[in-house]
Amino acid sequence: MKGDDAVTTHVLPEIEGGVGAPWPPTVTLRAAGVALLLGLPDDAMPFVIHWGKDVGAHDADSLRELSAHAQPPLATNGVDVPVVASLLPENAAGWTGTPGLAGHRAGHGWSTRFRPTTVEVIPGSPQGGSVRARGVDLDADLTIAVLIEMLPSGLVRLSSELTNDGGEPYTLDSLMLALPVPTRADVVFDMAGRWAKEKVPQQRAFTVGAHVREGRHGRTGADAATFLAAGTPDLDFGQGEAWGLHVAFSGNHRAIAERAFSGERLLLGGELLLPGEIQLAPGEAYTTPMLFAAYGAGLDDVAARFHTYLRSRPSHPRSARPVVMNVWEAVYFDHDLPRLLQLADAAERVGVERFVLDDGWFGSRRDDTSGLGDWVIAQDVWGGGRFRALVDGVKQRGMQFGLWFEPEMVNVASDLATAHPEWLLQVPGRLPVDFRHQQVLDLTHPEAFAHVFQQIVTLVREYGIDYIKWDHNRDLIDAGSTRTGRAGVHAQTYATYRLLDAIRDACPGLEIESCSSGGARIDLEILDHTDRVWASDCIDARERQQIQRWTAQLLPPELVGSHVGADRAHTTRRRLDLDFRAATALFGHFGIEWDLTTATAEDLRTLTAWVAYYKDVRGLIHTGTTVRRALEGGDLWLHGAVSPERDRALYEVVLRERHVTWPLGRVRLPGLHPDREYRVTVGGPGALPAYDPRVHPSWYRGGTVLTGAVLNEIGVHVPALDPDTSVLIDVEVVR
Repeated sequence: MKGDDAVTTHVLPEIEGGVGAPWPPTVTLRAAGVALLLGLPDDAMPFVIHWGKDVGAHDADSLRELSAHAQPPLATNGVDVPVVASLLPENAAGWTGTPGLAGHRAGHGWSTRFRPTTVEVIPGSPQGGSVRARGVDLDADLTIAVLIEMLPSGLVRLSSELTNDGGEPYTLDSLMLALPVPTRADVVFDMAGRWAKEKVPQQRAFTVGAHVREGRHGRTGADAATFLAAGTPDLDFGQGEAWGLHVAFSGNHRAIAERAFSGERLLLGGELLLPGEIQLAPGEAYTTPMLFAAYGAGLDDVAARFHTYLRSRPSHPRSARPVVMNVWEAVYFDHDLPRLLQLADAAERVGVERFVLDDGWFGSRRDDTSGLGDWVIAQDVWGGGRFRALVDGVKQRGMQFGLWFEPEMVNVASDLATAHPEWLLQVPGRLPVDFRHQQVLDLTHPEAFAHVFQQIVTLVREYGIDYIKWDHNRDLIDAGSTRTGRAGVHAQTYATYRLLDAIRDACPGLEIESCSSGGARIDLEILDHTDRVWASDCIDARERQQIQRWTAQLLPPELVGSHVGADRAHTTRRRLDLDFRAATALFGHFGIEWDLTTATAEDLRTLTAWVAYYKDVRGLIHTGTTVRRALEGGDLWLHGAVSPERDRALYEVVLRERHVTWPLGRVRLPGLHPDREYRVTVGGPGALPAYDPRVHPSWYRGGTVLTGAVLNEIGVHVPALDPDTSVLIDVEVVR
């Protein structure tokens, strides 16, 4: 493709009659070591010839040969023509696997055969580029438009739009796009999880049939696949190959890894539509969520592509990520001005930069059974100027002020639900089953949308609120709209995006965190409307090591809230050392969620040192390349950040379990430049305890200087750690 901004549009003048396509038979999109070679036939939608490692430029003859011989022999005892699973697999083409489109027009038009009419090729500058293909089915009265983009990071981004060209409504049941993977991709990788234990990796053989991951929570879900990949059997952080996808949507969704009897292996993804949820009126169109597809040489390579993409967005946070104190686990619903000002004093002393008041400040909200939806200051707790005194007190101590909201939810015991029961998502004749004593506010009602918008914006402007923790604590069950009578998850999800955007537009500089019972709404689309996510309600550092390790498969650390909790974790009752809790929180957007008025003087000194250390290294962690390794059979974990220039790196080495042999072997430090020399020292507060040869490696006493090649391939010894403790290794270039 040309490296300019020219747009080449090719139009097929006829659908029938054997007219050859005016567009080239193939096009190659390439960026960052990834290539996507597309076949562009004149009688079907685009299909993938190759997606994976870029093997270099091809001349016209080579491309023609590769395209002409892209299909295997007709050895399946099936149809008499080659079966090509296009980006939109169709049954009419002989494909008997999962179709890309499912729908009908009162029982008719249920099987489509789209013929392309327009192909638009947009080159990248200098890499990347996109292809937009439009096809029609004159019998079904439908038009499909498919957009394929190669982003500079090497990610492939896909979406499609279906338009009803007929005179009668068209019921859309499903619309998914598909990408093939090679047959050497013999394993399927994705994630599972639950509340307070999100992002649990799992792997299985890529057997014949479909591995289907459906999210039916009306939100992304704590159990979401997050990243569904097919990989080679040796797939790990730094080795193997992975081809995977992420459905960028915060409502119901579906991701599938499917292996057909005929050998094809596909990854498919899209929105999961409830029965009758999308009925396209004549001339109406439906657009799919974005589908992000990533190829990489190992899981770290894949993660780097997502991180590069996110960091390239104009909306990505550029300022230093402030140290946060959230008071939820310190006070819960027990709000009291003197006590909270004491917490603000303690926060100021340890170096906090943003102070967040959580649930319980509004309406009748003294517990979780009432008041939700009434976004007005609770007069019995915060009246008489007390709320203003808290906000001013926080800001006078040099901190930003943040406030918790749950704008999409409502308690039945609230002024809002009493006045407008029709604003609650429901099916005729009954409310959905209670979920944390709450129901869902239907934001597709214009009056409900305006009500929430006005109440939030009024408070943000009146009190100068800098930050909103935006929560979402229930699944959307029986989520019907009284406005339409249909299932309402799709419309509710997009209404939420619009509300977030409207509030941010009305309140410049306001930052918003996406929280959903912890990590139940983490996807790339919600991050286009917010500034960070809360990875989990569990801040037990041992659990957080896993949660943050695998959240990093999608998100860079600056977008992931990570807090230091009390010595006994509230969710697991486990006790862990402060140094381990702080070192764990370091590799994220660092914060504190702990009643510091009960902390010892020694703990406060230690925490103050960790806060100062975070401020010193956050620039490295929040711009660096994430690296991860599992060592010693998984008993020892490594993760770290390597600066873009590869002149500094910070690694954390964590002992998860006592290993069968002792001491452990050398730990290799990945990501460094092989030809440069680096000084290796211990990092973090209190990094140089009294040297003990039974515990510490010899380099602990004064550091060591080694080349990147040595550190990458041979490594260094680490201390004899206890389980659930860690060491930081600081590496800085010498020359």
